[in-house]
Amino acid sequence: MTIKTRLIDYRDGDCVFEGMLAWDDAIEGPLPGVLVAHTIRGRSRFEEGKAERLAEMGYAGFAIDVYGRDTIGCEIDDCREMMESLRNQRAVLQRRLLRALQALRDQAEVDASRVAAIGYCFGGLCVLDIARTGEPLAGVVSFHGLFDPPGNTAANQVQARILALHGWDDPLATPEQAVALGEELSRMGADWQLHCYGNVRHAFTNPAADASTGVTIYNDAADRRSWAAARYFLSELFET
Repeated sequence: MTIKTRLIDYRDGDCVFEGMLAWDDAIEGPLPGVLVAHTIRGRSRFEEGKAERLAEMGYAGFAIDVYGRDTIGCEIDDCREMMESLRNQRAVLQRRLLRALQALRDQAEVDASRVAAIGYCFGGLCVLDIARTGEPLAGVVSFHGLFDPPGNTAANQVQARILALHGWDDPLATPEQAVALGEELSRMGADWQLHCYGNVRHAFTNPAADASTGVTIYNDAADRRSWAAARYFLSELFET
């Protein structure tokens, strides 16, 4: 196994973004591609580590950026401002996500006809929004994602299969919002699954979550169970 990485620039108008591609150079390609959408903090070692883990599984993982190349590593308050701006401009966010997805498809290591996306926290909202646009990708996985609908996709038909991995006690995505997501996706004709973990809160996959807030709390069991569910889902999508 020889995991390689490289940085890739892509654009949306005058905005330049930077993603990191990871793949196993020992596997003859092209490989199924999996986009990795970031948390509130922007692209970081957390998402890059997920891309590398996907590469170890035989995929090409692509840790993306939706804030802008020059913002990588920004302070949390700046990240929060950028995230909230995009949550209030979902068409802009969706366009940036589709540019990132196209950048993944354009790589020589990637089979452009076999792509999926996973995302964490804000990134969970991002991959759900990719599906909501009607984009023809194989599937998306949301880990402790945000569920609020964008308001510009209700008439679309979802083509991607959807797996949402959710802490039932997440204060940022309430049980009522989880039920509303299921109803929304059913109206859009989606093939969807919602896996809920009891007594689990937000950011349950992140060992660095700040438990002192009572909002973000790492949960080892939910982390392991959700990754196992995602692995199975991806293997089903790509018949790997």
